[in-house]
Amino acid sequence: MTASTEAQTSGALLLDKPVGVSSNAALQRAKKLLGARKAGHAGTLDPLASGLLLLLFGEATKFAGPLLDADKEYLATVKLGERTTTGDAEGDVIERKDLPVKIKSGDLEKFRGEIEQIPPMHSALKREGVPLYKLARKGESVDRAPRRVRIVSLELAAFRSPLMELQVRCSKGTYVRTLAEDIAAALGTVGHLAALRRTASGGFRVEEAITLQALEEMSLEQRRRRLLPLDGLLASLPRADLDPTAETRFRKGQALPFEGPEGLCGVFGREGVVGLGKAEAGRLLPVRLTTTQDAEKHQKTL
Repeated sequence: MTASTEAQTSGALLLDKPVGVSSNAALQRAKKLLGARKAGHAGTLDPLASGLLLLLFGEATKFAGPLLDADKEYLATVKLGERTTTGDAEGDVIERKDLPVKIKSGDLEKFRGEIEQIPPMHSALKREGVPLYKLARKGESVDRAPRRVRIVSLELAAFRSPLMELQVRCSKGTYVRTLAEDIAAALGTVGHLAALRRTASGGFRVEEAITLQALEEMSLEQRRRRLLPLDGLLASLPRADLDPTAETRFRKGQALPFEGPEGLCGVFGREGVVGLGKAEAGRLLPVRLTTTQDAEKHQKTL
């Protein structure tokens, strides 16, 4: 693949993933359709979940970190009165309890803000190198330390017994299955996550996304036009603009004087995105750098 072709497939695709398809399967299908060489995603979705999956191609894969750290938003459907082995609709029902007569928004107040969650056994977290879900499938259970997460917003969207719909915006690492079970317990019953749809990730929304079927029906040129450019990925971060001399120093790994907010920022030069920088103590340090055409030519001669 030539440098110009790789440049055409550098960017992000907002995909509306369907139920029943794994995040990796969706990524591989989109990668093939776009003719991309490098690909990744910013936050996986379970096969039973649908909605926004942010796919990254080419140079955009270098910016997965801050995109993974962004808050996520979901529409969660909780079935009250039944608890399952997995906390979602995939598991077997192991407990039934009476349903609450009504639910008020105030019933959710204790779950807003900073809360602690115990990760579910059916998760990809590892114990001595073994994913917890593999232990759970053997009927084993191990102690899990609580994890602190942030529920930015939590609203009752609808309640048609036994189904309760919740709109949730939360920090990375939040288990919506666990949140569903904990809310059901607070309502005096049991419950499990019946359906989950991701509606937003950071500043990106599912309304802007495209389905795999629609992508397949497009020409290659039309598909590549759907890619969000690198500067769009960094739009939510503070911006640092460098002159050619400063860009050269920055690309060589040198820290630069910087007056601006501390933390991650998007770094730009005359020809566009230079990369990610981290501002601290009045200096701007390189974190991730895009590959220039000159650098790519140099690498090919080594």
